[in-house]
Amino acid sequence: MFEEEKGKKYKTHPVSPDPKFDSVLVSKFINHLMKGGKKSVARKIVYNSFERIKKETKKDPLEVFKEALDKITPEMEVRSKRVGGATYQVPYKVDQKRGTSLAMRWMVEATRSKKGASTEEKLTKEILEALKGQGDAIKKKDNVERMAQANKAFAFLAK
Repeated sequence: MFEEEKGKKYKTHPVSPDPKFDSVLVSKFINHLMKGGKKSVARKIVYNSFERIKKETKKDPLEVFKEALDKITPEMEVRSKRVGGATYQVPYKVDQKRGTSLAMRWMVEATRSKKGASTEEKLTKEILEALKGQGDAIKKKDNVERMAQANKAFAFLAK
């Protein structure tokens, strides 16, 4: 009877694609970047950053962005699980939706953590660094995956 109630099922609100690239992925990223409900500001930052990427790489900025996100998306992560009074860090596979969300969050965090330049410049730099396999977001992904690898001994606790 209670077997079906594992994990909460949430109704997800459909995200409409952004007007310029007609992409749900870009729209979600704009929402991650947005502060204080100022979507127009977040949109301007993302679009200007994409223009800079287009100038620097001579490639489609949407493809560059997708490739950078793919490189940041983790395969494994650890979650805490309490067993008999002890808490273990148990490695779990990351599903596509969560992986993309984590990648976006880490990219925004990495962009905001940099000091100096405008947000557009910092975002452009972070995307291009991720493309090369460098940058703060890639470091975060590597740390998460290293933790999962180190705690592989507790994988049997994952259900």
